[in-house]
Amino acid sequence: MTEQIVLKKANTKDAEKIGEVFDLYRQFYKKESDVEICKKYIKERLDNNEADIFFFEDNNECIGLVQLYTTFDSLELSKKIVLYDLYVRSEYRTQGFGKKLMSAALEFAKKNNISGIELSTAKNNTTAQSLYEKLGYERDEDFYNYYLTVTND
Repeated sequence: MTEQIVLKKANTKDAEKIGEVFDLYRQFYKKESDVEICKKYIKERLDNNEADIFFFEDNNECIGLVQLYTTFDSLELSKKIVLYDLYVRSEYRTQGFGKKLMSAALEFAKKNNISGIELSTAKNNTTAQSLYEKLGYERDEDFYNYYLTVTND
């Protein structure tokens, strides 16, 4: 670890290093590792301006990321962010990087006239829940989330 850990906004040149950490994030949620597909996924999101990613870099290596998708909130008649991915490499945890990535997401939202940030996490991910609550996020008690897997059969 160097003394110069830098927070950056990702561009397509960063897809390779971010894809490696994105793969770790997916493994955390019990998905099979596939670094090449993860790199491709990140590159496509960045190439198509479909996501905004902030990441910490240490010695040209991504050590943590937050990935944001801007969408719309019909009830609020405004834009919102869906924060799907927040991950910090295990050896860099408990050093404030997750909190700083969340702060970067908030600053991005403020600069872009975003009305809110929505996120979800696993019920057993109490570490993340604690961070979100310390930062002022409130658990939604009004809405249930549903999901349908679409198959092409």
